Amino acid sequence: MLRVDAGDAVRVVTLDRPDARNALTPDALDDLRDAVTDADEPVVYVRGAGDAFCAGADLGVVRELDGPRGEAFARRGQRTMNAVEDSDSVVLAGVDGAARGGGVELALACDVRVCTPEATFAEPGVSLGVFGAWGGTRRLPAAVGATHAADLSLSGRTVDAETAREIGLVSRVVAEPRAVAEEIAANDAAALRELTGLLSAEESREESDRAEADAFARLLSERPFEN
Repeated sequence: MLRVDAGDAVRVVTLDRPDARNALTPDALDDLRDAVTDADEPVVYVRGAGDAFCAGADLGVVRELDGPRGEAFARRGQRTMNAVEDSDSVVLAGVDGAARGGGVELALACDVRVCTPEATFAEPGVSLGVFGAWGGTRRLPAAVGATHAADLSLSGRTVDAETAREIGLVSRVVAEPRAVAEEIAANDAAALRELTGLLSAEESREESDRAEADAFARLLSERPFEN
């Protein structure tokens, strides 16, 4: 489900479940956290196999959640995304194809987000009676502003690559995201490490994560997940 290719400067982490559009199970979340945490390379490049970046949480898993298990799943995802955000390496998301729900949250946890012209983004959880609870309610407004974050989250609409660039969801639309990872890795590793820590510093993560997990659990306690 996850493939890691180590390198001198760039570690490539591939979500490798193309038949499920690289949807994330609990085990895959743990493997992703380990792959990023264990990296010695200055840059970690996260990509998806096949025609999608990541469809988000595996819906087969979500269907089995109740309130307590929903909170545990939200917390598990938060730990992974926080590890991505806290990595000493520069973590770059190269989005090619669909990023949905937790896939958007994974991209948001990365330091840099670029995409190909074929990329699309959506937070469709509201149409299913839930929402992304892996830190997205904090990271999305920080990335695109409160107005765009509310629009994307409450409508569930899909935006294309150019719209994603215009609102700040990604910084560039490029033919080959790996080239951006190589461009960053060509810089001084110590400077990258220090700057990454400064750019990602914030103070209110614990409260935000708790509120998000609690709300997710409440939704699942009130009624079964519907799809």
